[in-house]
Amino acid sequence: MQLGTIYPQTHIEVDPGAVRAYGNAVEELGFGHILAFDHIVGANVASRPGWDKPYDLTSRFHDPFVLFSFLSAVTTKLGFVTGILILPQRQTALVAKQTACLDVLCGGRFRLGIGTGWNELEYEALGVPFEARGRMIEEQVAVLRGLLSQEAFTFSGDYHSIPDVGLCPMPLQRPVPIWFGGGSDRPAFGNQPAREKVVRRIARLADGWIPQFDSPTSERTLELLERFRHFCREYGRDPDAIGLEVRMHLRPGSEGNWASEVAGWSALGATHLTINTMSGDVHGVDKHIQVLESFRNAVPTAGGLAEAG
Repeated sequence: MQLGTIYPQTHIEVDPGAVRAYGNAVEELGFGHILAFDHIVGANVASRPGWDKPYDLTSRFHDPFVLFSFLSAVTTKLGFVTGILILPQRQTALVAKQTACLDVLCGGRFRLGIGTGWNELEYEALGVPFEARGRMIEEQVAVLRGLLSQEAFTFSGDYHSIPDVGLCPMPLQRPVPIWFGGGSDRPAFGNQPAREKVVRRIARLADGWIPQFDSPTSERTLELLERFRHFCREYGRDPDAIGLEVRMHLRPGSEGNWASEVAGWSALGATHLTINTMSGDVHGVDKHIQVLESFRNAVPTAGGLAEAG
């Protein structure tokens, strides 16, 4: 099980020095990758008094392709994963181009994590129909895989017309791994039919899954994971051949539980575990690095952590 970190976009400074310091520290501490979220615009809550979503126009988000390009220049071993890129908001061929260039620049250490997102305002701002996002993403995956693996590619679908064209440079990885976000063990996260449709899509198409599980031992986590594995077998796929990236939240005062939680996620079959330090009053790059150091000290033998230095 490889360990990585979630880039704490909303909790640290946005300047190049902070980005560099964070990336260097993550690499020196032996983590294998950095995951970053994707949001393009945020709502003005002053004009929406009932807004109850996680982010608004004051929430800081670097574009993940730009962020990872910078980090790939100041690190040497780290992998990078979008967790997730809200794919239907973006032009597919442009995402393929950005993916290919980033994969070259980071030495083939990129995973493209994608999903449909939840923020209807972003779709409106980008001129994309929110209600079509599920149908669009399936076609987008076919287009991405074609452009990222074939020198010349032709495609005609409901949303794309690709007239025998190709990318240059091509990515180092062929294929670039495409992971899917979506699916949650939280009862409030979508209704059951919608959740099952999403999990079926992941089981059918994804190279890996980035779910939103809260605990490796909760009944809802175990039930959803079993459904996913059942769907994989239904589509003739080996569930053990599909990656599983889960998240662990380092909440203040929970240090005594870190080692057992890591062991729990490993026993569940996770291939990647990503550490989230965005909680409580942890603000500023130095504090986030300190939390990662505390984790390293508390769980020194965790799988995937290389020797520091």
